[in-house]
Amino acid sequence: MDVFVHGLNGILMIAMPLALGIFLARRLGVSWRLFMVGGLTFLASQVLHLPFNSYVLGAAFERLGVSQAQQGMPLAIVAILAGISAGVFEEGARYLVYRFWLKGERSWSQALMFGAGHGGVEAILLGMLATYGFVQAMALRGVDLATVLPPEQVELARSQIAAYWAMPWYDALMGAFERVWALCLQVSMAIMVLQAFTRRSVLWLLAAIVWHALVDAVAIFALPTWGAYTMEALVAVLALGSVGLAFALRVPEPEPAPYTEAPLPAPRTGAGMVGAPEATSEKLDDSRFSG
Repeated sequence: MDVFVHGLNGILMIAMPLALGIFLARRLGVSWRLFMVGGLTFLASQVLHLPFNSYVLGAAFERLGVSQAQQGMPLAIVAILAGISAGVFEEGARYLVYRFWLKGERSWSQALMFGAGHGGVEAILLGMLATYGFVQAMALRGVDLATVLPPEQVELARSQIAAYWAMPWYDALMGAFERVWALCLQVSMAIMVLQAFTRRSVLWLLAAIVWHALVDAVAIFALPTWGAYTMEALVAVLALGSVGLAFALRVPEPEPAPYTEAPLPAPRTGAGMVGAPEATSEKLDDSRFSG
């Protein structure tokens, strides 16, 4: 059972966004290109986001002495700053893609696929990491770690592997549950940023940044303070609220114009007619002796 559940966690994290993309493509008729653009948008946002967190926020946290904090105001500061960082880079990247790349693809259904790709690639990458960890744990299960690891790493590795296989099945599937809420949030925030163009107000971009920052800050603060279950419950409430907002922002999409065949042009007669020469009696007589 434990082997099945641990393996299933990574598979679900990879399969869920792909299943969402298939559903949206078939149900709403949107292009997979938008899924890929969303994925590229997420990757592009991390090119600047991750170095910023490492070198700028990391240095700021060190000065605040936050690395040793488990609760209280220092952790709240970490959560707020990390949340703002994620919101600015990810929603800013989404805005730029809408502005310069998706000028003609800004409908509600297209935003759904765009957001599914953004959150989907993140889920797929994390699912691949979870699967890699599962494969490693399987390979080391029952192995004498002293024969494959340096002596100073043996005890730590033993405790980590023992904890991995001892966790309850619902804890083993926590990564997949978390991705469900993350996908809901990413899709809804793609729709929020879209409003900056459809409603012609940059305040919607600011709202998406603030909402993204709030969700991340709550998750970062709640995990060490109240535990994983409370954190997941809070994120789930925020995610469901985001889905409700996304549907509230839905507007009817224009129906495609029905196809009608263009009428054939009427034949032209008289002096302006273009086509075969007029058959006169003289020409008919000439044709009898030709050939």
